[in-house]
Formats: sequence, C-alpha cells, structure tokens
Amino acid sequence: MRHSFDRRTFVRLTALGAASSALGACGILDPKSRTATADDAAPSHLRARPGASTAARGPMPVGVSTIVGSESPQILLYVPPSYVPNVPAPLAVTLHGAGQTNTSGMAPLRAYADALGLLLVAPQSVGTTWDMIYGPYGADVAALDGALARVFADCNVDPTRIALTGFSDGASYALSLGLTNGDLFTRLVAFSPGILNPAAHRGRPPIFVSHGTSDPILNIDRASRTFVPALRKDGYDVTYREFDGVHQVPTAIAAEAAQFIARNS
Repeated sequence: MRHSFDRRTFVRLTALGAASSALGACGILDPKSRTATADDAAPSHLRARPGASTAARGPMPVGVSTIVGSESPQILLYVPPSYVPNVPAPLAVTLHGAGQTNTSGMAPLRAYADALGLLLVAPQSVGTTWDMIYGPYGADVAALDGALARVFADCNVDPTRIALTGFSDGASYALSLGLTNGDLFTRLVAFSPGILNPAAHRGRPPIFVSHGTSDPILNIDRASRTFVPALRKDGYDVTYREFDGVHQVPTAIAAEAAQFIARNS
C-alpha cells in the first residue's frame, strides 16, 4: 500500500509548497541558523512528560478514540490490543500532510501498530496545515501539549520510545518541532519533508528520513538531500532512504520506520 494524493490535493499542495519555499533558501533553513531564546523557544517547547501523573492507570479502550473534543482540534488515540497498563509502550505522534486529516496522518503506521504494540496519537492541525509552515509556532504546539499530557496521564508510555512522525508538511513539522523538543522525543520520522525550521536544538534524537526521487511536490534535491547531510554534520544519527517514486510512503518504508520507532535502543 502506498499513501499518496489525488489530483485535487496535488494542486493544493503544489501551491502550498510554493508559498513554503518563500521561508528561505527554497524552504530550507540551516538547522544551526536559529538559536534558542526565551521568547523564541517558549511557544515551541512542549512541557508534557510521561510519568507525571500519580494516578493508577487502568485498562484503555482498544482501537481509535477521540481525546480532545469539539472545542479544540480533534486528536485521536489508537491503543493496540496488546497494550497492558503495567508495561511501558512505545508511542508515535503522527502528523498529517497539508489539507489532510488526522486519520490519514495515522495511516502509514497503523498497519504495524498491533504487531509492535505502538500507541498512536494523531493530531489535527488548527489550520489547513501546521502553524510553523505559515507563521510562528503556537496553536498547534499548545493543542499537542495538552493532548500529550492527557495521554501520558492515562497510558503507560515508555519515555525512551516517544516518536514524532509525519508526512509532507507533517514531516517538515516533525523534523522541526522534533529537533526543538529533543528532550521529549527520542526518535523523529519524516516521510518526504520540505522545510527544516527548528526554533531550538535540544537533545540528539535519532532520525529516519525518506523521500521519493521523483517527488513533484517537495523536490528531493532542495529538501532531504540538503537536510540529511546538514543534520549528520551537526551530529545527528540519520537513517536515510531514497526510493523510486513520487510524493508517497511506500509500504516497505513505513514498515522500516515502524521498526525504527518501536526498537529497544
């Protein structure tokens, strides 16, 4: 199974991609070009942490449930059948592409969650895409922080296996917000990213990046082939997979990424 776009979404994302490229150097910012300051980092720094709640955790409903209601952007939680409250489970936050839904954001990893015991958290962006893509960090970070606080209180999450993942604009956001919050996320997964724009650098989480060599929406030369060498030069451990394809997540790539998230290391 390949996760890609119909023609209408292609046109919409092409326009968004053109707008995103205006952020600097065709949408590519040097990961060392921004430094953490009190004003800059605060709106982009997640405060929620696993294990903060002292309440006894009980069983969780298996399958997909909504953890944030109509007053905020909908955020979904998927609990695999193998989850048990007394065993810490790996967790992946899955970020959708521009104009897509949280259900589509969850799709690349959903097929592997049961076998690997993965908890999945799937936010919905406040706007048509994530806040950093068109402006400053803010509303989406706040919504995600609240959702993670709820998940960490209700679920037994392994603090050594918390991943931020995404596709397309979601991949750009996963890389950028993930580098900013490397003190929380222990793995980052970016399927076909287009922008690298961290507000700060915390920690050194290992990173998985994939990109199609014929991607017509987010050009591989201006994106992943630039990001990956820069990240490696900066000391990050990056697993990089190029594939013969377009703007999509091939099954083999998704399977490898799921293993990357769930592994004990």
